[in-house]
Amino acid sequence: MQPEPSRAPSLRDRVHDQLRSRIIDLELLPGHRITEREASAELGVSRVPLREALRLLEAEGLVVLVPRQGAMVASWSREDIERLFEVREELETLAARLAATRRSDADLRRMRDLLDDAERALEADDESATAAANAGFHRAVVAACGNPLLQRMMAPLDSRVQWLFHLTKHRDTREQRDEHVRLLELIEAGDGDGAAALYRAHIAAGLEPTLAVADTWERFDPVDVTRTRQRR
Repeated sequence: MQPEPSRAPSLRDRVHDQLRSRIIDLELLPGHRITEREASAELGVSRVPLREALRLLEAEGLVVLVPRQGAMVASWSREDIERLFEVREELETLAARLAATRRSDADLRRMRDLLDDAERALEADDESATAAANAGFHRAVVAACGNPLLQRMMAPLDSRVQWLFHLTKHRDTREQRDEHVRLLELIEAGDGDGAAALYRAHIAAGLEPTLAVADTWERFDPVDVTRTRQRR
C-alpha cells in the first residue's frame, strides 16, 4: 500500500507558524500590536486565515485578543511564570523519569545532537541559538517519555516554554547546558529516579533567576495597546 501523501499546510497553519516563530524568536516583542490589515498584507493572506491563526496563538498563550479592538503579543507576569514552572516541575520531571527506561537510540541521538548545538552556539556567543537548543533538549526529553497522554498534556505549553527560553536567554546558559549533559547521562544509564530528581532541581533552580529577569520587563495593558490606533 502506498503511503498517503503529506497534506500541504493550510493558510491558517502557515500564518500560525510564521507568527509563532516571529514571537518566539523575539522579532515581535511582548506588547507588539498585530493589526489585521498590516499583517494580512505582509503575509499575503486574507483576514480569515489570519484571524484563525491568531485564535490558535491565543490558545498557546502567545497572543491576547481584545474583542472589537485587535491583537497584541502577550506579556508575562510573575504569576504567569510561577504557574508555568509549577506545571513544568511536575510534568517534565515525570517525562524525565519515564524517558530513562523508554527512550530509543534515536531519542538519545537527538538529545546528543541538541547538546552539540548548544555547545557550538555557546562558543559562537549566539544567545538565540543557545536558547533554541536548550529548549529543544527539553522537548526531546518529553518526546522520549513514551507516554502519548503526557506528550499531549505538554503540547499546549510547548510554545510558552520555548518563548521563555528566548526571553531569558541572557541567563547562565553554560550552566543549563552542563545540567542537560548530566541529565542525558542519567537517562542513558536508565536511572529514572536520578533523572527525575535532577530534572526537578533543574527546573526549580530556574524559577528565581527567571523572575528576576521578568521584573525588568515592561508590562502592557492589552486594551490600551490595541486602542492605540483604530482597528482597520
